[in-house]
Amino acid sequence: MIIVESAGITDVGRKRKGNEDSLFTDDEIGLYVVADGMGGHQAGEVASRLVVKTMEDYIRQSREEGGESPEMTRVDKTLSEEANRLIAGVHLSNQVVHQISQSKPSYRGMGSTISAAYFTNEDTLIVSNVGDSPIYLIRNNIIETLSVPHTVVAEQMAMNPGASARFGKAFSHMLTRAMGIEKTVKPDLCEVQCFKNDMLVLASDGLSDKVSPKEVLHLAKNRTPDKACRVLVELANERGGDDNITVIVLKVKAVKPEKKGIMKIFSRIVGGIT
Repeated sequence: MIIVESAGITDVGRKRKGNEDSLFTDDEIGLYVVADGMGGHQAGEVASRLVVKTMEDYIRQSREEGGESPEMTRVDKTLSEEANRLIAGVHLSNQVVHQISQSKPSYRGMGSTISAAYFTNEDTLIVSNVGDSPIYLIRNNIIETLSVPHTVVAEQMAMNPGASARFGKAFSHMLTRAMGIEKTVKPDLCEVQCFKNDMLVLASDGLSDKVSPKEVLHLAKNRTPDKACRVLVELANERGGDDNITVIVLKVKAVKPEKKGIMKIFSRIVGGIT
């Protein structure tokens, strides 16, 4: 059993008129989601809200019913039941956004990122993402990025680190995957052991563009989740607030029975599930 303290803030920033980010936090079911929408005529706001609402409803319902739901058609036997549940929620959210995007011209082409964290009854944490909204793990005074950025520059760096220098700044936010753009999506996922005092930070790029991982570590590690969220958003705004800013900070208060040791990555799917 994992006991978590959490907080989340979404802020319009200093330059945008509307907020296309959405978030969801629920310590009871252990689910936390950040979605950064995209699309004109408020379509990005619609997309991100659909993502978080679909994830909430699906995870809550599937937990209550137990077992494999009809949406879990891509079950991977190498993953835990909870990991398959989270992945199924991502796929369902993608389908919902894609279907709604076809319903009216003003929604065409809308999409969203997703970064989701889900705590299990087996004392593990599962994270999954599509897009470039980062997920950071803070442990033993070290910060690590658990998410995989799906951008042109990030993927070029993975294949050929030297080639990324040919791309301008605009390509750093050019997504190679997003929720709702296609009928299917390929999320990345990993599952790690949880330990007492672990912290997790989920954010939109409105934060990560302005605040480095090292700064996130410094500002979050000795603060409560609520205070950490406020300090991080304030700093991003002080540095321009060019985009909407969303952040969720979690702290593991207890793991019962508590386990000790170093982090172990149980599974990672690079490139997603097809």
